Amino acid sequence: MAEATVPLISAHALACTRGSARLFAGLELAVGEGELLQVGGTNGSGKTSLLRILCGLSEAESGELRWRGEPANRAKDAWRAGLLYLGHRNAVKDDFTPLENLRASAAIAGEALGEDTALSALVDIGLGARLDVPARNLSQGQRRRVALARLLCGTRARLWVLDEPFTALDVRAVAQLAGAMADHLRGGGAIIYTTHQPVDIDAPRRALLNLDDYAC
Repeated sequence: MAEATVPLISAHALACTRGSARLFAGLELAVGEGELLQVGGTNGSGKTSLLRILCGLSEAESGELRWRGEPANRAKDAWRAGLLYLGHRNAVKDDFTPLENLRASAAIAGEALGEDTALSALVDIGLGARLDVPARNLSQGQRRRVALARLLCGTRARLWVLDEPFTALDVRAVAQLAGAMADHLRGGGAIIYTTHQPVDIDAPRRALLNLDDYAC
């Protein structure tokens, strides 16, 4: 009998409350290597809240998270080093150029990012004409591309957690990002994401988690 594979991340009996409203309860999920999990649900169902809980940026009301089978609160260093989160806020520094922002974000993650690799990613995602422009002078869509260029550079993080990654991107940039996501999955990585845009992503395994099924 084949040995069961331990998922990268799993959640058990997870519940989330924001203010006086309980958004969801009894939530179960498990995401392993090569798996693409799309989190869906109506507005206000807790999609962003769930992603932030999975990354350790917010606390669940109750339940347990596990990283590679170990309680996440006992595997904090490995858990946080093993994932990359891109939320609605792009975490782009106004005074930095796109290149400086991209290399700084890699350095914060403890990863070396060569200038040629960073420049290639920025050009591929459509920022070739804005490389020397401080981020404060970029549009919201361009700032979003600066953050997403990180995914085109390669990363040691095995789990990508992406909140609406395709927002404000044109067709070419959507295709670039979808390709980077597919490459990550084929390399044994995993992705949990939300989106309002139907985008075809080549994935070895895929699943849909509808938070409306866990609404209170």
